[in-house]
Amino acid sequence: RVFLCCDVCVISRCVQGFAAELSEEVKTLGIPSEVIDMKDYDPDDQLADECTSRTVCVFIVATYTDGRPTENAQWFCKWLEEASTDFRYGKTYLKGLRYAVLGLGNSAYVGHYNTVGKNVDKWLWMLSGVRIMTRGEGDCNVVKSRNGSVQDDFLAWKAHFLRRLQALARGDSGSRSSKSSCMKTDGADHEGEEPTLTNHSSEEELMETSSDEEQSDERTSGSVVDVEDLGNLMDSVKKSKVPETHVSVIVFYSFIKGERKGSSRGGCYKHTFYGIESHRCMETTPSLACANKCVFCWRHHTNPVGTEWLWKMDPAEKILEEAMEKHQNMIRQFKGVPGVLPERYQEGLAIKHCALSLVGEPIMYPEINTFLRLLHSQRISSFLVTNAQFPQEIRNLVPVTQLYVSVDASTKDSLKKIDRPLFKDFWPRFLDSLRALGEKRQRTVYRLTLVKAWNVEEMQSYSELIALGQPDFIEVKGVTYCGESSASTLTMANVPWHQEVVAFVRQLADMLPQYEIACEHEHSNCLLIAHTKFKVDGEWRTWIDYERFQELVEAHEASGGTRSFSALDYMSQTPHWALFGAQEQGFDPADTRFQRRNKTKDVSGC
Repeated sequence: RVFLCCDVCVISRCVQGFAAELSEEVKTLGIPSEVIDMKDYDPDDQLADECTSRTVCVFIVATYTDGRPTENAQWFCKWLEEASTDFRYGKTYLKGLRYAVLGLGNSAYVGHYNTVGKNVDKWLWMLSGVRIMTRGEGDCNVVKSRNGSVQDDFLAWKAHFLRRLQALARGDSGSRSSKSSCMKTDGADHEGEEPTLTNHSSEEELMETSSDEEQSDERTSGSVVDVEDLGNLMDSVKKSKVPETHVSVIVFYSFIKGERKGSSRGGCYKHTFYGIESHRCMETTPSLACANKCVFCWRHHTNPVGTEWLWKMDPAEKILEEAMEKHQNMIRQFKGVPGVLPERYQEGLAIKHCALSLVGEPIMYPEINTFLRLLHSQRISSFLVTNAQFPQEIRNLVPVTQLYVSVDASTKDSLKKIDRPLFKDFWPRFLDSLRALGEKRQRTVYRLTLVKAWNVEEMQSYSELIALGQPDFIEVKGVTYCGESSASTLTMANVPWHQEVVAFVRQLADMLPQYEIACEHEHSNCLLIAHTKFKVDGEWRTWIDYERFQELVEAHEASGGTRSFSALDYMSQTPHWALFGAQEQGFDPADTRFQRRNKTKDVSGC
């Protein structure tokens, strides 16, 4: 049997999907597999029994706040730690237990990265457990992730694990010793070589070989498995089913307290402000390139930059087709995962919204209008974000459900410091982009990102920029810290508290005679200021009638662009819970909110 112990980290609910996906993959090999909650497994009574069975224990463990395991995994980890140093158990208590560990975390948290995975690996070794493969690590930090994302880290690890599992199922002795794998120089398996199971002779050797340096199943000579090669690798694994089963699988999972009731987390701020169904929203981009190098770029400037399109161009049809396919594949990872509502899973496969804001400058893509028309032909709404450096391209855009410009600063000097634009004439371009936005008849939004100590004191200048473009809405959001980067000096000290964002928005709204605060989403540290034309008979109408928009844009296209329409033609009433001042602070009462522990907040920088 393979015993899979899965611990859910708040960083990524993907862990649940990983456990379910791995279990299903094991079943395709003809090997039994089941899923059990980690919280419901008593290691004191049961773990020793796995030493004499045909079980392979695979621990998929995530690291929670301050390097701790999640709540449902705490007892298991506490018992394992204590047993590893308790003379009453002895150093050979788990002798014969075959195991593997996949740790999940975020390397941006340097002091605690994958602490739980490392500890579980160490404690099992101290009790004479025998590893069948080197510990793997999944990194939520896309900049430093070995394979580009935590999902791709998992896929690479899974392919490696399934090959090891097949060797065990055939009756082979198991995996190569960790020491010998570390001594390999080419990073690939030798044909026909089946490694042997060995334990380590010292903790020092364990810590050396527990790193993520082993690349024994990778088909390349480098340190990264090409994502495109993973499909071929998985196909070869599936085709080689074992005729006799010598192992079986148990998948263990755990949840943060409260999630097993079948509830779901609240939607993102776009649900609160505009009525987007978050689970049906696809985020993508037709262009990785950008004309800015913003200090808070979540990609840490790993994407290309330029002032014009210089790259090979994929057709819009291909980009949309593959984006939808990848989005749906991501959703399918959650099939059968406890806590996922079946009706929302099915809805999630039917994409209804597209946020063109993933990375880069989507308006740089030469076929952006074709791409937008394709979205609308599929009855998918469009939310396009531009960095306000391409005014003519803004003017040339076909109708968009909602068009954003990022207004990251309000003066020339602060914009240069924060956005670090490539254009020498960035300021005239910025101002002209705001004028171009003001010429649009459909919904328009200014997006203000507050960076404490950098751009929160320019209130009068912000009000002047708003008067220039007359946007329908103004989103004001505290900057999100995405980890250390050599390309930026941004730290957590630059992230404003929600109270500070509220104070800024109140002051700004007081300076804008035709605007008021309409909505709030406390969890995203974000508020919405809206033009009073969206307040009809005392009721806010910031939400969007998406079906009406599709009807209007279809009529617009059919008329050759002569039949126009405005933002007021497809507005919809905002629910009470989304309004600023409501007790819910932007959380949909149809969902379940999971409160964080209260922490003392330093708002001295207000």
